[in-house]
Amino acid sequence: MQHLSLAQIRAGLPVLLAAPADSGRVEMIVRRPHVNARELLESASLDVAEGLVGDTWKDRASSRTPDATPHPDMQLTLMGVRVISLLAGERERWPLAGDQLFVDLDLSAANLPAGTRLAIGEAVIEVTSQPHTGCGKFVERFGVDAMKFVSSAEGRALNLRGINARVVQSGVVRVGDGLQKVSDR
Repeated sequence: MQHLSLAQIRAGLPVLLAAPADSGRVEMIVRRPHVNARELLESASLDVAEGLVGDTWKDRASSRTPDATPHPDMQLTLMGVRVISLLAGERERWPLAGDQLFVDLDLSAANLPAGTRLAIGEAVIEVTSQPHTGCGKFVERFGVDAMKFVSSAEGRALNLRGINARVVQSGVVRVGDGLQKVSDR
């Protein structure tokens, strides 16, 4: 697939900015059972201790913890469907971003500051302060200009690469479930 230019990506900004602010929808759930493996799920269990059950989050070392254990504030990653749709094109390519929940919701720091809680299906998650950044795989899959765009000051303020969250109330989440702000700081 040919990657979009920075100009093409910037032209899509009005669509990205039109994401709903207070309530949205889960469009895709992706479990990562092994490195570079993806499973599309219709429903998933979110667990306070395990994150998305069956995902490898709890097995991944983190450079953001002193002992390299998995970071508890990085259990889940959410990415906006409007962003991934623009960058990936075909829906089949969305899982390549490596995120677990693809949602139609304004993920900007102004709308969802750290501490904001979201009801999602039967679960409740909390946005954390840990930044969600791209990596070499993101560049390979979506292009240098995509990385430049999501990493720009504007892209970071809008959390175009996505957000990190942790589970605060276990429960089942399904594709099509609503996603609702229940509190923020």
